[in-house]
Amino acid sequence: MVTFDTIKRGFKNGIDTLIELSKILVPVYIAVEILSVSGLLNILAEFFKPVMSILGLPGEASLVIILGYFLGTYAGLGALAAIDLNGIQITTIAIMLSISHSLISESAIVKKLGVSAGASIAVRVSFSILAGFLHYRIFG
Repeated sequence: MVTFDTIKRGFKNGIDTLIELSKILVPVYIAVEILSVSGLLNILAEFFKPVMSILGLPGEASLVIILGYFLGTYAGLGALAAIDLNGIQITTIAIMLSISHSLISESAIVKKLGVSAGASIAVRVSFSILAGFLHYRIFG
């Protein structure tokens, strides 16, 4: 049975979660906007444009993928919010980051389990890129 206490706890937990996510999303969004205004994002985009075009993504999306791969899904989302993409492109990135996110922290965990961290990263990134490529080829 839902009581007032249940609603109150749920609201408090929701606010706590919002604050924790905002600590990641807002700074990343601001950093990406600063990179965009300074012109550095355009330089990065031009550098990665040939590789990103294979996935049907603009060069700017490389920043989203890099942040997602190394810092985590929420950092990728913060960057994603600052870049104008269509639904197919957003879905491609979502698929890629679902497979291969937080590589640094998760590789440390995998290593403690006795699995090669390098092999784990190679497999995850390879399948991430393959899935992104297939999604783009099928739906793009």
